[in-house]
Amino acid sequence: MSFHDILGQEDAKRLLQNALRNDTVSHAYLFSGPSGSGQMSTALTFAQAIFCTVSDDDACGECLECRKVEHGNHPDLTILRPDGASIKIDQIRELQRMFSYRSEGVNPKIYIIDEADKMTVQAGNSLLKFLEEPSAPAVGILISDNSRALLPTIQSRTQRIPFSPVHPDLMLQALASDGVPLPLARCGVSLTSGLEGCRQLLEQNWFAEMRNLVLQLAKESLGKGSSALATAGVKLFKTGLGEHLDTLFSMFHLWFKDMLYFLYRKHESIVFIDQLDFISRHARQRTTEQWVGYMEFAAESKRKLRSNANAQLCLEQFLIRLES
Repeated sequence: MSFHDILGQEDAKRLLQNALRNDTVSHAYLFSGPSGSGQMSTALTFAQAIFCTVSDDDACGECLECRKVEHGNHPDLTILRPDGASIKIDQIRELQRMFSYRSEGVNPKIYIIDEADKMTVQAGNSLLKFLEEPSAPAVGILISDNSRALLPTIQSRTQRIPFSPVHPDLMLQALASDGVPLPLARCGVSLTSGLEGCRQLLEQNWFAEMRNLVLQLAKESLGKGSSALATAGVKLFKTGLGEHLDTLFSMFHLWFKDMLYFLYRKHESIVFIDQLDFISRHARQRTTEQWVGYMEFAAESKRKLRSNANAQLCLEQFLIRLES
């Protein structure tokens, strides 16, 4: 992995490579931005570049140090992730214990904390002491899609590296090279902020199945005497797809937006492009206000779901509102 392999994020890459060239690598960074936009792959590349014995501003990918990072067995690199719902104080204490030993090489030890905003207050306070007074030379990389949830004192003691959503066209080109079918790729790209997150989503076995189900339900809900409720009951809660209702409502939101894109002649923006014929025949069956209202239904259903409302009830209420 090299910085050249990371899609987009030019500002983040420039800041990190300048630090490598000028030998001004900070003791702690906060990679802040939407989930899946490349923070982890950038963090690993940055770690490789610090350890690399060949290049001074990138990872060569060939030297022993780079290959150790690639294979996940570099002794001076530690990756910390939530244990269950949070990162606990015991995990930070174990990190401090490991970092009390000297590095095996001439470079500092590196730790990456994924989903750093999920640290408990106790874990955050413990990390704060470590950030201020590491027992050995260390570089910390905190990754977060909700950096405001971090203790303000941690935010102030790290150098923020901003990450932004990757342009959809760039992601589509990369996914086409991977051989991902265009209809699936367009849907995945519209639901994620970067190639890293998009690939993870597309690798889920249920994703293509969910897309097909959303199309079926969306078409059935437009007809008289709709059977969408019955279809949802059978196909969602008896197959395990019911665990991914958040994605279902997001896909419905895209579907309703596609109807508006057609009405406003923005065909190039349509996500469900393989359904253009159906969309062209049905977009005018509802007014602009109705399609916008349906988008609001989908967004409201997602909010209810995240507030731990009953999943099946959420879906039933949503489908009934579409048919009324």
